[in-house]
Amino acid sequence: MVRVPIQWKITGLIVFILMFSFFVLGIVLTGNYLETEESELRDTAILTARTVAELPGLAESLSSSNRVPDGAADAVEELRVINKADYIVVLNMDRVRLTHPVQSKIGTVSNGKDEGPAFAEHSYTAKGEGEVGTVIRSFVPILDEAHNQVGVVIAGYKLPQVMETVLSVKMEIVVSSILALLISCLGAYLLARHLKEQMFKLEPHEIAQLVVERTETFNAMHEGVIAIDKFERITIFNDRAKAMLGVKGDVIGHQIREVLPDTQLPEVLQLDHPIYNKNMQIRNLAILSNRVPIRVAGSTVGAIAIFQDRTQVKQLAEELTGVKAFVSALRVQNHEHMNKLHTIAGLIQLGNREKALEYVFQVSEEQEELTRFLSKNIKDDSLSGLLLSKVSRGKELGIQVIIDRHSKLQTFPLYLDHHDFVLVLGNLIENAFDSFQKQSEDNQIYVSIQQTEQVLSILVEDNGPGIEKEKQPFIFNQGFSTKAKTGRGIGLYLVKQIVEKGSGEIQLESIPGEGTTFILTFPMNHNKNRGGQVD
Repeated sequence: MVRVPIQWKITGLIVFILMFSFFVLGIVLTGNYLETEESELRDTAILTARTVAELPGLAESLSSSNRVPDGAADAVEELRVINKADYIVVLNMDRVRLTHPVQSKIGTVSNGKDEGPAFAEHSYTAKGEGEVGTVIRSFVPILDEAHNQVGVVIAGYKLPQVMETVLSVKMEIVVSSILALLISCLGAYLLARHLKEQMFKLEPHEIAQLVVERTETFNAMHEGVIAIDKFERITIFNDRAKAMLGVKGDVIGHQIREVLPDTQLPEVLQLDHPIYNKNMQIRNLAILSNRVPIRVAGSTVGAIAIFQDRTQVKQLAEELTGVKAFVSALRVQNHEHMNKLHTIAGLIQLGNREKALEYVFQVSEEQEELTRFLSKNIKDDSLSGLLLSKVSRGKELGIQVIIDRHSKLQTFPLYLDHHDFVLVLGNLIENAFDSFQKQSEDNQIYVSIQQTEQVLSILVEDNGPGIEKEKQPFIFNQGFSTKAKTGRGIGLYLVKQIVEKGSGEIQLESIPGEGTTFILTFPMNHNKNRGGQVD
């Protein structure tokens, strides 16, 4: 199949439309011209007939001798020539032609079907088909001095035909048509070339292929992609985005606020700057989104959002964090038990067997009491193991970690699980460890977990140096750290993300020189189909 370039298609179409328009316009103008000509001929015909009817002596001659004098006949012919009439006929009351341009018809009877009203003293015009074509005829009665009708004057004017009208102005039509056609062709060509340049010199089938390829490319992406134009209408919404956000059907062309009220894409249009690495919680999925304005020639024409499902990656990272925590706990416990064994061995070597035995019972009882408490009140092995390891880690660092013996955890809040709580408590306690700048017997960290039917709260408190007041508003920002080491500033940022995921709140109380307290509160929900039951 031969494809005609769109430039020539547009040029040909425009030229055809213009020629057709000229043709229709010519028909309309010709019709209007003929109507105007007919109206003027009617007026001229009636005026000519009245002039003949009022010729001096004509009525008296018809009344007395029923004939037209030679002088009057010459006057009638002169008036016909002057007024450019095709014919002027004088009829007596017997409808006999007394004058006619054709001599052979003088004395013959007229049988016109439209003559009747004229013999009843009516003046009028009529259009009909005659021997010379379509004719406008006017009828005027001839009255004598006593106002008695003695005859009728008929003035006839041939109506111009369409072709005659066209031929009479053929030069003007030809010149104007050629000029209009040339200008139209040039304008159509320039317009078509401009359109082709606007379409990057691509043909329609090439543009269609690009649209199909672009759509399938977006649908094949693992990330969700949503784009809007400057009027907030959706231009791209790929299959992955529909699956992630729970949107069904074709939404192209819809307003983004009607489909997804909280995409923040309209805000990107208004602010005209990108938003990178925004973490969101959508339908139990951990989503990382980037929103960027779309600029063309320096102007913002839309905005695009790319959504990445980080749920599995996050779970793997949290599991890896949990494994590292347990490995660290085992290392700490091993180190602690080695110290205890060395203490016991030293007491035995010194002969203090009773003190050695007493020390063994004391250590064993403390460990068993803590293990027994955690097993009974904290219904999650990962969290219990974490707290147990942090107590041992504190002993190694010379920091006393106190677990509130009224602590209790039975179920997790909505959208949260043991991965989240291991991450939260692990980071808060490690930050408390890092806050102590020097060893002291008074260094303490207090941990409490309280749960009711409505609320779950976590408290982590230390008596370290505290946080300076001017730094407190920034400690949850990604990358911010009070330490000089690189690679810090992530822990509290992750804690904040998890709190937002569980619709919770964070309360920070810190007094420089006295200590810091973090209080986290989460609303509870016992809908087991949605909430997370502790395993």
